[in-house]
Amino acid sequence: MADVRVRGRSTDMTSPAITRSAPPGASDSHHLRLRLKPRAPVTGFVDGGWWPRSRDLPVELPALLAVLAVRMGPVESVSYNLDAWGPSPRRVTLDGRRVRLSGYRSQHPATIDVLSAGHQLTLLVVPPEATPQAAHDALLAAGRRANNDRIDALLHATGSARPRSDGDQALGTAGA
Repeated sequence: MADVRVRGRSTDMTSPAITRSAPPGASDSHHLRLRLKPRAPVTGFVDGGWWPRSRDLPVELPALLAVLAVRMGPVESVSYNLDAWGPSPRRVTLDGRRVRLSGYRSQHPATIDVLSAGHQLTLLVVPPEATPQAAHDALLAAGRRANNDRIDALLHATGSARPRSDGDQALGTAGA
């Protein structure tokens, strides 16, 4: 597995196929907390997991999309759940390219979809307030080659999944 560290606008990745999360307790603020499944036929509900540091999508996306562009090519669009993130613009510019941000209430609150010309990745979003150990466990599970766990099962280890009144699972929030 390869560590991915973001340095300014460039990325240093020894393997484009797999990334791994920071070990529990890691304090490197530049370490992207991401794990992707190896390139293989699509299985399961997610293609990997991401543990952002905040719910500020425009702040969190540059590092994530820089790394994903190595695997997918230039990212064109990101869709997300409107209620899971703070206010976001319709577009952001990253490295001179416009990326469309599309918020939906119908999208699972614990996922984002990242689209490029020929690829789509669905990432489990581990809540920023998750403990390092719980987040690490969720990222490892989401990035397993043959993982086909449901989103709520992947989040269960973080203590962040809580039943909603409609029976679906939602991201927990601090103090909820």
